[in-house]
Amino acid sequence: MKSNGFPKSFVLLALAVFALYFVVFYGIEGCRRAKGPWEVTFATNEAGPLLVVKQPQFQYNCTITFPAETASATNLPQTVRFDRPKLTVPFGKVIYEDLMQLPGVVTFDLFGHEIELLPRTLIVNKRQVPWNSERSVVLWSTNKPATPPKPRPSWR
Repeated sequence: MKSNGFPKSFVLLALAVFALYFVVFYGIEGCRRAKGPWEVTFATNEAGPLLVVKQPQFQYNCTITFPAETASATNLPQTVRFDRPKLTVPFGKVIYEDLMQLPGVVTFDLFGHEIELLPRTLIVNKRQVPWNSERSVVLWSTNKPATPPKPRPSWR
């Protein structure tokens, strides 16, 4: 009597599907992470708190200073790489992040100023500031927006 080749075919098909799944999964994950995350260094100097925003793939390097403000964090400087959601920051707070395709979008509320990091532009207090190789932005307490930044709904 001949044996049925069904179990052998089923096992081979299952192994092929399993291998294809891993190849596709890690291929998509590699494309998602190819450009790398935002690297934000939180620090202080004699003038006050500051941020150094870097994105090596796009060669962005920006310093944002907050003169006359004070940061309560004492473990500075501290660099945060936004490669996964819900990271804590030393001062201020993250009010929105979309890190599905890195570098993604990260929005901060820092001392009443809204700072949004996008690959195409930097948005400070709802105004676009083009990325330059060595951009420097100074945000005084007198030029805060009239309405404070609000977190975006999480379902968006």
